[in-house]
Amino acid sequence: MSYYRKTIVPNIEAHYENLSAVEKNIADFFISNEEDMDFSSRHISSMLYVSEASLSRFAKKCGYKGYREFVFKYKESFGEKDHQITGQMREVFDSYQELLNKSYNLADEAQLRRIAGKMSECRRVFVYGKGSSSLAAREMQFRFMRLGLDMDAVDETHTMRFHSTIVQEDCMAIGISISGRTEEVIECLKQAHCQGAYTVLLTANDRPEYSEFCEEVVCLAAKKNLDFGNIISPQYPILVMTDILYGYYLEIDSSVKRARHDNSVMLIKSRQIQDKDEGGEEEQ
Repeated sequence: MSYYRKTIVPNIEAHYENLSAVEKNIADFFISNEEDMDFSSRHISSMLYVSEASLSRFAKKCGYKGYREFVFKYKESFGEKDHQITGQMREVFDSYQELLNKSYNLADEAQLRRIAGKMSECRRVFVYGKGSSSLAAREMQFRFMRLGLDMDAVDETHTMRFHSTIVQEDCMAIGISISGRTEEVIECLKQAHCQGAYTVLLTANDRPEYSEFCEEVVCLAAKKNLDFGNIISPQYPILVMTDILYGYYLEIDSSVKRARHDNSVMLIKSRQIQDKDEGGEEEQ
C-alpha cells in the first residue's frame, strides 16, 4: 500500500498567472508555508496586510467556493496521515517515484558537468534516437537550441547514416538507447568516434564494449519493460538526465545563454501573434 501527501499547492500554482498582484502575494505565502497555524481570514489578512475580501477573491479564483473551503482543503496537507491511493493510480505514481530515486543515485555530477562543458566547446551537436528515444532527442534539441547551441536531433535511418559521416572533431554525437541495442544509434556513435567527435551514450544498460567508441556513458534509470512503455513513458529517465545536463550547461556563461533564451522565446511569441493576425485577415 502506498501513501502520498495530499496538498492543494499544485492547484494554486495552476491558477497563479490569473491572479492579481495582491492575490499573488497571498498565493506565495500558501505555496511556501510549511507551518500549521491559525489560518482564519482575520489572522492571515493582518499578517499579509491584505483585506479579508482579497482572501475570498483569491480562493474563488483558485476554484473554491470561498476562503473557508480553501482553508479546509489546505489544512488537509498538515494531517498526520498521507493520502492512500491504490490500483492503477498507485502503480503509475510508484513507477515514477522508483525511477526518480534511481535517477538520483545514478546521476554523476562530475560527469554531467564535464559533458556540459564539452557541449559549450563544440561547434555542433548531433543527437541520435529511434522510437520513443527520438521524441526525447527532439525535446533535447528544442531546449538547447533556445540557449544558442547548434543541435540536430536525427531519427530517420538514412539521415542518421548521412549525418554520422559529416561529424567532425569539433562536434559532439549523443546517442540515446534505453536498451543499448539500437543498431542505428550504436553505428552512428562508432562512426562519429572514428572521425574524432566527442561521443556520449545515454542508456539503461551499460556494457564494457561501449568504452571502445564512447567518451561518456550516462546511465539511465531502468524498470522492467520500460523500453516498451508498458505503464509510463520510457522517455522519463532520459528527460530527467536532460534536465540536469541543461542546468549545468546553462551555468556556463549563464547571462549570455539566458539572453539568448529570452530572445528566442520572444521571437517565437511574436511569430505566433503574426501567424494569428495573418489567419484573421484571410478569414475576412
